[in-house]
Amino acid sequence: MSHDATNWAIKQRGLKPTTKIVLWHLCDRFNPDYGCFPSQARLAHDCEISRSTLNDHLRQLEAGGLLRRVPRIDPVTKRQQPTRYILGFERGFTPPDVVPSPEIGHGNAGAAEITDFTGTCDLNSPSAADPCPDFGHGNDPKAVSDFDPEPCPENDQSRVRNPDTNLVREPLREPVKEEEDAQARDSDFDRFFAELLSALGLKANTTLPAWWQGWPAKLHVQRWIDDLGLSEDRIIEVATESRADRPNPPDGPKAIDRFMERAAQRDAHTAIATAKGQKAKRQRKANAAPPPSEDELAAFYAARVNSDEYLPKGMISNAMCGAMLTRGLVTTDRLRQRGVL
Repeated sequence: MSHDATNWAIKQRGLKPTTKIVLWHLCDRFNPDYGCFPSQARLAHDCEISRSTLNDHLRQLEAGGLLRRVPRIDPVTKRQQPTRYILGFERGFTPPDVVPSPEIGHGNAGAAEITDFTGTCDLNSPSAADPCPDFGHGNDPKAVSDFDPEPCPENDQSRVRNPDTNLVREPLREPVKEEEDAQARDSDFDRFFAELLSALGLKANTTLPAWWQGWPAKLHVQRWIDDLGLSEDRIIEVATESRADRPNPPDGPKAIDRFMERAAQRDAHTAIATAKGQKAKRQRKANAAPPPSEDELAAFYAARVNSDEYLPKGMISNAMCGAMLTRGLVTTDRLRQRGVL
């Protein structure tokens, strides 16, 4: 990691948020002694995007003159190794439209030499016509022994799918406006971020503390939504509650991480308790038996009257006495003996 590299990335203006995140993570992987060559899988994981989307943003950065990609091939296995990314602040950097490709010599015909940070090759020298020992390029057919003239599928220009090519895609009724949707999402998030700053006692139209400036602060706040599952309204509510314990505005989003984490835990416990209560209520309702019928009640009380068990006074009503006598379950004499009549 190089602080100079990441600071350079932060200072670049006019980039889309995701494109700037890709540039920042590239600079975060930059080593002052060895350079920058993360694998696409690692870089896509760091940026939390797909490899196809990653390649789109890398092409935008390369077209903007902020980096140059130099593919690397293992001289023994001929397999493609992680690409070497030459960043705009490195010494000797030149945009890709000026410098020929070190593999196939594409670029400006007026360029005098190719620099791949491992050596220099003069295009005007007689040896430039000889094939490259690593890639077999050149004009002398005798120099290539048994290499297939067709490109190796492992070393093709791109092994990542084109995100705009999907043969199984359903027909759309209306054209997809991804760019407009992204701008709308960014506008909504900026509005929410301004409300958050206001809830914390900060004014968005004034100079903010350093840890609240730029996209790193917004990315940190976005993680409260993605990782903790908090809604924007809930974040505003927790931020307002945090002012009771901290009258002064926090220096940065990390200062209120604890409040957000506790709020997420409380919400999770509440959701679990609510789910358990609703489940228990449904179980009680499902297990509830139907009320006994009048015949079953008459038989029950008749059995108590005809037995010698203790019979509390007032246990049997006059209506139940009539029901038992009508069904012939007891006699009037028995009811008098038991003190019911």
